[in-house]
Amino acid sequence: MNSFNSRLARLIQSKKSHLCIGLDISPEGIKDNSATIEDLKLHTKKVINATQDLAVAFKPNLGFFERWGSIGFQWLEETLDLIDSNTLIIGDAKRGDIGNTAKQYAKSLFDHFGFDAVTLSPYMGYDSIQPFISDPLKGAFILCRTSNPSASDFQNIETKKNKLFESVAKACYEWNTNDNIGLVVGATASEEILKVRKHAPGLPLLIPGIGKQGGDLKKSMIYGNNNGISIINISRSIIFPPDLSENSIRNAAKEYVSSMREIIDDK
Repeated sequence: MNSFNSRLARLIQSKKSHLCIGLDISPEGIKDNSATIEDLKLHTKKVINATQDLAVAFKPNLGFFERWGSIGFQWLEETLDLIDSNTLIIGDAKRGDIGNTAKQYAKSLFDHFGFDAVTLSPYMGYDSIQPFISDPLKGAFILCRTSNPSASDFQNIETKKNKLFESVAKACYEWNTNDNIGLVVGATASEEILKVRKHAPGLPLLIPGIGKQGGDLKKSMIYGNNNGISIINISRSIIFPPDLSENSIRNAAKEYVSSMREIIDDK
């Protein structure tokens, strides 16, 4: 099947990379509270130019663009135009509504902005996911076991047979009839990647939490690429080096890619 998941697998193989770069760019990130939208555009372009050949995907976080209102959406559109067709673009939108509203979100993210995949919340069930997975060429990464400190508040609630995040993984495996569903599983919960894999073999994983959040890269790579593939999302540790230079951004990305390759080669 010509699907999002198969395209992701091909790109990982051709680029010999598992790197996803989060575009979470803000005045706070570049340590300049007086930064204008033009300053942020320049830094965004710098990040993309420095890393595009190294990254399998970029993941713009919509909150960082929506903060600026209409000019933020224009910035997002300009950002997407900078990314070539050999790199996937994941819209980190975390949508999770139902019915006609979900359909409108899908049209916005896929038809207007042209994202290859989006992040979704499964809290409202299959109704909230279906509009995003009807086209096999468009992907959806479903929040499963996330990397934030309070993720366990709900995700680790015990049900009769397992924890809630395991039920999410199992359901997504069953929903994956178009080979375009993946799961978000945080590197800060690396041991639980194995539990996710048990319920969802073969589904690609988007693994955030490496770098500033302290996730374990080695475990995430080994567990995430066992019986399936994974991409590792890194944001601040790459996009905000101390001197903010394009050369430093590239060097940080190259170091991560090199480390990932070593882990895979030694696996």
